[in-house]
Amino acid sequence: MPRAARKKSEESMYHVMSRSISEVDLFQCDEDKDYYLSLLKRYKEKYHCKIYCYALMSNHVHIYINPCGFDISMFMRCLNNAYVAYFNRKYGRHGHLFQGRFASTIVDNDTYSLTLSAYIHNNPKDLPGFAGREEYYRYSSYGIYTGCRKDTDGIVDTEFILSHFGRDGKTARQKYKAFTQSMKETGIMKEVDDSIVKAYTENVYSSEKQYIVRNRVPEELIYKMGHLLGRKVFEELRAKYSREASKIRAFTTYVMRSICGYTYKSLCEYIGNMSLSGISRLTNEGFRLTKEDMRYRNIFNSLIHMG
Repeated sequence: MPRAARKKSEESMYHVMSRSISEVDLFQCDEDKDYYLSLLKRYKEKYHCKIYCYALMSNHVHIYINPCGFDISMFMRCLNNAYVAYFNRKYGRHGHLFQGRFASTIVDNDTYSLTLSAYIHNNPKDLPGFAGREEYYRYSSYGIYTGCRKDTDGIVDTEFILSHFGRDGKTARQKYKAFTQSMKETGIMKEVDDSIVKAYTENVYSSEKQYIVRNRVPEELIYKMGHLLGRKVFEELRAKYSREASKIRAFTTYVMRSICGYTYKSLCEYIGNMSLSGISRLTNEGFRLTKEDMRYRNIFNSLIHMG
């Protein structure tokens, strides 16, 4: 029987859960969890998404994510495939690690949004030594919300959730902690737990959050890039063996991947004479340019906010 299509919308936020196959724990040690978080940070930055909450347990992961218009399936495929490659290489194994597709539900209102964050942050309550001390679990974002530790990984956006609890940061953290604790043993927690494996909701959350239009026409963006760079981007994109055009090619490929939503296969067809590994390399190089080169970073930001 064919799988049901995943419910998605470019304006949606999601509760995502990935679970390992029954015979293997997803994380064998803290080093594995640290690596997963490094990947989460990488793809969150690469595709300009926002992570509101997360909890890494032994055999599953919960993430509350705002993809800001990026395709959630593509995001999770990149994240999980990169982790599987690391895990299999480290432990000398082959084959699947995750139990089928990731499960997802659309976060469609403020009540669900806050309840979901409490649910995710209460996940460690059954771990030895963390009952009543959930905020001290290193691999959950809860401690960042309560202020008991800093977001040294640079992953979590706490403002979206904490803004519901007041403008004063300290007071908002205290109120949020009290709220999360109060939700621990309620029936609502079970409802959230059940919802992640049920049919996906069809509603779209219309809160005042930002998202990026990800289905832009490449030619429109390439024309704008050419104007900002003072270069003939169309010609340089398809130029062969041109060292001068290498940055342009990398940056343009990254833009088409992250803003236009192109797959690697689509990019191969658009650019021509490129392998999937070559496209992956160009995309990564373009991402590096936006992080390290102020000029390209400013141009990327201009393209995101283009009317």
